Amino acid sequence: MAHRTTLDAIEGREFVIDRVTVVDPVAGRVFDGHVGVRDGRIDFVREGPAPADIDRPCVDGEGLHLAPGLVDIHVHLREPGQEHKETIATGTRAAAAGGFTTVACMPNTDPAIDERSVVEFVRRQADIAGFARVLPIAAATRGRRGEAIAEYFELRDAGAVAVSDDGAPVASAGILRRVLEYAAAAGLPLIEHCEDPSATGDGFVREGFHATRLGMKGVPAWSETLGLVRDLVVLGGVPGARLHAAHLSARASLESIRIAKDRGLAVTAETAPHYLVFTDADLETFDTNLRINPPIGDEADREALVEALRDGTLDCIASDHAPHAPQEKDVEFDRAPPGTVGLETTLAVVLTHLVAPGHLDLARAVALLSCEPARCIGVEAGTLREGAPADLVLFDPDAEWIVTPESLHSKSKNSAFLGRTLRGRVRATLLAGRLVWRAAAASATGDGRAAGAGGG
Repeated sequence: MAHRTTLDAIEGREFVIDRVTVVDPVAGRVFDGHVGVRDGRIDFVREGPAPADIDRPCVDGEGLHLAPGLVDIHVHLREPGQEHKETIATGTRAAAAGGFTTVACMPNTDPAIDERSVVEFVRRQADIAGFARVLPIAAATRGRRGEAIAEYFELRDAGAVAVSDDGAPVASAGILRRVLEYAAAAGLPLIEHCEDPSATGDGFVREGFHATRLGMKGVPAWSETLGLVRDLVVLGGVPGARLHAAHLSARASLESIRIAKDRGLAVTAETAPHYLVFTDADLETFDTNLRINPPIGDEADREALVEALRDGTLDCIASDHAPHAPQEKDVEFDRAPPGTVGLETTLAVVLTHLVAPGHLDLARAVALLSCEPARCIGVEAGTLREGAPADLVLFDPDAEWIVTPESLHSKSKNSAFLGRTLRGRVRATLLAGRLVWRAAAASATGDGRAAGAGGG
């Protein structure tokens, strides 16, 4: 008879998690089953309950859903240089609380992630914290200044998985061509912030009726699309190059992605949860947590983004987790820095606004948050494949909670979803078979806290 234990008591190198609903995003299946773990890796995934005579400790999965650890390829961890907003430790703890076991962090730190030593620093800090795997994204140009390209081979060998000047597009088409050529030689994708700064000017919300009514300076939607089209044109002239378009928000951009894919260009694209829920009509609140770049679009944009996730035009969802300290957001709307935290709400937003209304089935939704983002940057993660690291998330898809500052573990609390009721709550997260996050039962106000889990 197998020894029976609880999630809180997971220990040792070999165990089975029983009584779970398995969500396999690669196979596109959801079924009742059990999962074996050995030496930090997935040993097997089987349907039905674990046999009574199984030869290892049996952990009660409490009827929760079990999926591979989620993957977020667009996260700002702020360290080094902006530790008052977030640190690698606090950001990865928030990741674990949101079910993410792998995050790729953007290079707009101070100093920028443009040298081997900074890549190694980020990885070392993540290892010390122990909450999630951190994959550094290196700066496409030195200091993100859009002039000289960085040393891609050295950065790759140190552990960088992509290059980007995120926060701004690569400055010119000439430099972009060189970035794509050298990144292709190094086997790295370029993750591009798509924008034409000359069209954006000093605007800070989406141009349209609501911007005019509120007296806010607008940014035309085609600023994003024009930047994207430039990037796609240059991509077409660089054999072997790969481009990933970050945080798309405009429906015209989606049509450009469709055309590029039809032409066979090596392009992938993401959107972020806030673009799937909010519209420019929500700016009536003057909530600076809705000050986001690119700006939130209109209802037609929102609907087009949902459809693009359904039809495969968009390849994945990424949080664009962008923490800012309270004093930075507690200012006039136009003076607030753009960005919202998202690591702890992304899964719940997807379950609430895409799965519950029937836009996506559960397996596809989980794929957009796990194996698909991993594919976009060419890393092995987000699967239940036998032999893969036992990075796992257990969640209750029906648990409702209200997003409050107290319910968030990010160092900054600037969530666009504050005060909103979401459906879906992470209950436990495992990294290489080790319990790194265990949530207490959340109350209706969303103030459930971690219970005895963490990496340091």
